[in-house]
Amino acid sequence: MLNSLFVINKQGKIIIEKHWRGIISRQIVDVFNDECAKFMNSLPGSLDESSNTTNIPLKESYFVRDDVPPVLETNKYWLLNVLRDELTWLCPVEREVDPMLIFEFIHRIIDILTDYLGDVSETSIRDNFVTVYQLLEEMIDYGYPLTTEPNALKEIIMPPTIMNKMMTTVGAAAGVTPKVPQNMSSNVPWRKAGVKYTQNEIYFDIVEEIDATVAANGSVISCEAHGSVQTNCRLSGMPDLTLNFINARVIDDVSFHPCVRYRKWDSEKVLSFVPPDGHFKLMSYRASLSPYQSLPLQIKPQITPTKNGGRFDIMIYPRSADGKPIEKIELTLPMPKSTTTVNATCNLGQYMYDPVNKTVRWEVGKLQLKDRAPALSGTFNTSETNPELGLSIGLDFQINMYAVSGLKVDSLRLFHEGYKPYKGVRSMTKAGKIHIRT
Repeated sequence: MLNSLFVINKQGKIIIEKHWRGIISRQIVDVFNDECAKFMNSLPGSLDESSNTTNIPLKESYFVRDDVPPVLETNKYWLLNVLRDELTWLCPVEREVDPMLIFEFIHRIIDILTDYLGDVSETSIRDNFVTVYQLLEEMIDYGYPLTTEPNALKEIIMPPTIMNKMMTTVGAAAGVTPKVPQNMSSNVPWRKAGVKYTQNEIYFDIVEEIDATVAANGSVISCEAHGSVQTNCRLSGMPDLTLNFINARVIDDVSFHPCVRYRKWDSEKVLSFVPPDGHFKLMSYRASLSPYQSLPLQIKPQITPTKNGGRFDIMIYPRSADGKPIEKIELTLPMPKSTTTVNATCNLGQYMYDPVNKTVRWEVGKLQLKDRAPALSGTFNTSETNPELGLSIGLDFQINMYAVSGLKVDSLRLFHEGYKPYKGVRSMTKAGKIHIRT
């Protein structure tokens, strides 16, 4: 399935590579770069008509552009690539394979490395090269996923703590190799055996992101929420849990951690599972939203073009979010590429104009239903007449202790253990990909 994996930084240099089914030359990275260049040149506006030269950025920019197709076809390979945290994970494949399986597994690799290293970056990979290489060796067998549970991997490969690094260094100097267990000591592959805590507790975070497209008149064209239940389990022994939700039927397209017994959910909409130890994603889902429960903010933009510029007026009206304040509100207004100057005023927060990216960023901050409507007004000048305005405003916000879908935790029951755990539940709704047409 997986032939090779290359991790590339934003300059296009290979940080680490791993081959499972024969060695693929490093020249494949240059091929990937060339294919990216061809794609960039095909985009509208990439060709300078007056000089017939391309406006494609330098080579390093190809590895930080999220509009590069996830699958690029060459004469011999399909180049599947994932961009995450300024690193490109490139997987060339020769045979026909489901690309979503590759993408899901690449993200799984990154999540496991995050669990081990805390932060997956060029520096952390270089500093923990041996650990990363060992994990890639254990997770995949001849190109096929083998062990992808962090708890199972930690019984084989210790996380790179300072003490573990010292023990490895001393052992290597003495000619002693670390002992690798021959089999898993737990019957449940995602949970370690013999886990003990002085205080037994489990926390659930319901995190939802709203994706929406809004017309210029304020009507919602499309709107849905993508959510996940993040869990931090600190329970002793081998607990068997049953989690009940309120409004469980409002969610669709549910994806579960392997610990969840799917038949129980399918018949009763109840989660039954033996949880892994520590942090993990219990489930992810999608929820369709009605226009009445969609966006907690109504944006009314008005942009009036003139011969050499224009005027913009933007109003924000808060809606009810179960009485919770809307925080970290930020609007991004892209300006025409020929914009030379921007002058604006706002009655709440502060605005900044970025002359390089030609964007106005308005940081509103915190807003409640009773507050007056924030307003941003201004003018802009352009170097060309009648500039194209096809603009779309971006919106960002966050609401704590609120799930826009209405999903809530009702109860948690524990079996096969004699203690009573402490349960904590939090909810948060934030903006995903929201586009407001003007």
